[in-house]
Amino acid sequence: MSHTNGRPEPEVIMNVCPDLPSNETSLTQPTGKMDEAFRPGGILEKGPVKPVKDSSAPAIKKDDIDIIVNEFEMTRAQAEKVLVQHQGDVGAALKALITP
Repeated sequence: MSHTNGRPEPEVIMNVCPDLPSNETSLTQPTGKMDEAFRPGGILEKGPVKPVKDSSAPAIKKDDIDIIVNEFEMTRAQAEKVLVQHQGDVGAALKALITP
């Protein structure tokens, strides 16, 4: 190693990722996915995919979640889970939470 200004010269690492698949020789080799994304009619022009809502899931009200979160000092996720288990019926969910 040679020294410049009292500092050692930086080491160059040639084998960045030895676990690359056999068809790829380096990390900088193009894969073609970027070309596909920017091509007219490619991925970028299709837009985001909208999630499909499950119609069988019960309707859960924000107020019902707030009641359970405030009264039982639990997280919103836990309150939502309890309400889903009781098909959105806040009365049944509250009874289930207070019975041992």
